[in-house]
Amino acid sequence: MTASSAQITAVTDDTFADVVLASDQPVLVDFWAPWCGPCKMVDPIVAQIAEERADLRVVSMNTDETITGTTYRVLGVPTLLLFRGGEPVLQLTGARPKRILDEELDRALG
Repeated sequence: MTASSAQITAVTDDTFADVVLASDQPVLVDFWAPWCGPCKMVDPIVAQIAEERADLRVVSMNTDETITGTTYRVLGVPTLLLFRGGEPVLQLTGARPKRILDEELDRALG
């Protein structure tokens, strides 16, 4: 995720706890890597979700520059991990159409 969208914040190992785990609202973390083709396909979809959904915050984490993903068993990219109350409640690995992502997010957020 290129964090070019104003709605998407790039997080690092140092900022993850404050931005994601301590957040009052659900946070969708996009774990990505610059060399990942499917990540580039998911990029615009994640940007759309960030713009359209007021019920969550969207952040991105470059797995080549961080190690936080290993804590949450992010074994492949792209991986979208939804946190609620500081806990992971949904993990999706691989590219998916926006409609499917929205359905999964709606289900997880209740």
